Amino acid sequence: MRNNLAARLGVWSAHHRRTAILGWLLLVVLATVIGGSSGLRQMSDSERGAGDSARAQKILDDAGLGTPAGELVMVSGHTAGGWRQAAADLGGALQRTGLVQNVQPPLPSAAGTDALVRFELKGDANTAGDRVRPVLDAVRDTGRAHGEVRLYEFGRASADHELSGLLGDDFKKAEFTAVPLALGILLVVFGAAVAALLPVVLAFTACMAAFGLLTLASHQLHLFQTTYSVMFLMGLAVGVDYCLFYLRRERDERAAGHDADTALRIAAATSGRAVLVSGVTVMVAMAGMFFSGLMLFEGFAVATIIVVCIAMLGSVTVLPALLAWLGDRTDTGRIPFLGRRRGRAARESGALAGAVLRPVLARPKLFAGAALAALLVLAAPALGMKTQELGLQQQFGSDAPLSVAYQKISATFPDGPAPALVVAKGDLSAASTKTAIDELKRRAPGARVTLHPARNIAEIEVPLADSKQALAELREHTVPRTLGRAPGVRAYVGGELAGSVDFNDQLKSGIVPVFLFIAAVTFLLMLLCFRSYVIALTSIALNLLSVGATYGVMTAVFQHGWGAGLIGSERVGAIESWLPLFVLVVLFGLSMDYHVFVVSRIREAHEGGLATRAAIGEGIRRTAGAVTGAAAIMVAVFAVFATLSMQDMQQMGVGLAVAVLLDATVVRMVLLPSVMALLGDRNWGAPRRTAGHRAAPRPQRADQGAYL
Repeated sequence: MRNNLAARLGVWSAHHRRTAILGWLLLVVLATVIGGSSGLRQMSDSERGAGDSARAQKILDDAGLGTPAGELVMVSGHTAGGWRQAAADLGGALQRTGLVQNVQPPLPSAAGTDALVRFELKGDANTAGDRVRPVLDAVRDTGRAHGEVRLYEFGRASADHELSGLLGDDFKKAEFTAVPLALGILLVVFGAAVAALLPVVLAFTACMAAFGLLTLASHQLHLFQTTYSVMFLMGLAVGVDYCLFYLRRERDERAAGHDADTALRIAAATSGRAVLVSGVTVMVAMAGMFFSGLMLFEGFAVATIIVVCIAMLGSVTVLPALLAWLGDRTDTGRIPFLGRRRGRAARESGALAGAVLRPVLARPKLFAGAALAALLVLAAPALGMKTQELGLQQQFGSDAPLSVAYQKISATFPDGPAPALVVAKGDLSAASTKTAIDELKRRAPGARVTLHPARNIAEIEVPLADSKQALAELREHTVPRTLGRAPGVRAYVGGELAGSVDFNDQLKSGIVPVFLFIAAVTFLLMLLCFRSYVIALTSIALNLLSVGATYGVMTAVFQHGWGAGLIGSERVGAIESWLPLFVLVVLFGLSMDYHVFVVSRIREAHEGGLATRAAIGEGIRRTAGAVTGAAAIMVAVFAVFATLSMQDMQQMGVGLAVAVLLDATVVRMVLLPSVMALLGDRNWGAPRRTAGHRAAPRPQRADQGAYL
């Protein structure tokens, strides 16, 4: 075997196993302790946003003028005025908490049977969700004391509190469900407890170390709430898969009659190399999110790069050390039934793959066309994909108490779109500034102005009668022709609608450079790995088909509601705005797991003397068991996220699970072999500078006949 970097790492770790194992444990403990003691820093509203709305919020944040967290409580009675006593008691209960301010008198509804109580929480709005519990209790106790009325509460603080609780519960559910699922699948794959535990333990400890390092990184790059969930999702799936590929090859070589040292060297030089290439590809692909121009994606990039890097390093260092230390004890804890069937199952897996491949390689045009048509059909709904930042009521589900409260309040007190917030910074005492503000008020009837002379900041709320059209008019004409002409004044339009529009616009403009970066890097890495521009181009084309099919399934399930009820979800009419870009990046990275692993084995067989078509069959048959097990683990882990409470987590889980399933079946078992069979020896075409470095195929041995 070649003495490549992975082989050298594996041999060093096997000969210095105590250093490798203790070093790994030290890394995990130090990262966890130091990171845990430093505290997580979450991104502010201005950091999460983009464009002018983020600039407007940044001016307010820097001046300490952030908008307080507002809350609404609707007191609903059966008769006109039946809410009065409950509303009065509610006002007193809220004041007694000492946490609220600006409690407004009850606003009766048109029918008189309901009243709306408005108030704000004191302090920083970004942390209001952590302090709102006594207020929620006061509302709940008031409702219990007045059984004849119903109280519905909705606001930023209560929503953040609910979101924080759901994320915590969901993370625990994912952790306590995904890990046992992965362990169960590995028990089936290996038939022994120790062999099954190794990948899970390494992946879990890699996640622990990554959590600590990410917490430290959050002091420089503030993070979004779901970043930890994304990290755990990626870390567990990738970490288990890398260890599985490595361990499976080592056990296969032992079963072929090699001694422990030789088997480990072969596994390090082959699967270890594939793990390094795959890991680097995933990390570089994730780095593409830095080109999005959004801090949200920069946080996702840092999180996934950290966890993938640690999982990759653990797979090529501490895993060989553990295998060298355990030796034959890796098979300790054999499951009686599974242990007896493991070898037979491996043979059956290869036989099944061979049975699938025979017709595929015999009629590659037919199967390539059929697989391509199937993926295009799945991708068709993506042509009508609609993306938007899902509201809290959509995130929680229509039956959640918070969503019910939002719907009840909105139906009874319809205020139309939330007003835009124009933030102007400049010399408020200047005559030109005063004139500009007066002109803005004249051009925008109903505008309300709040001045902060000490900070030279003006906040102007402008009603948006017809939503996006009014926002565009305000930004493109009204503000530039008024405040924009005042010397020394900077004016930006913010607010909920403006923030959503700016975020989506940045996503649309950012996806092109992200895709170009990922495609270019994938091409270069595949070219360096396989010395073939044909394989590099094929990799990109297959990935794009997988991404398109995944987008189509996500659109069908969540935008149109086809089959959403089967996974406990519902139709929300759109895809969460950040998911398409995220899914594109993740799929380009994760698909390299299987692609590198499978094509490396095909190339190995070809360089061993087999003709291209025979090498395709040999490589896929030999890797079928590992790919099946790895895909099952990834699908299981991602499917767990599809059962969580948050709509964006459900969409991400379904998207990634479908993508891996399609990639491991339709793409790797049908489309990849049929396309490679059609290309024949052109698969190994390389530029002149790299062709000379590729080893020429050795003569075919007598016992290596054609695959068909």
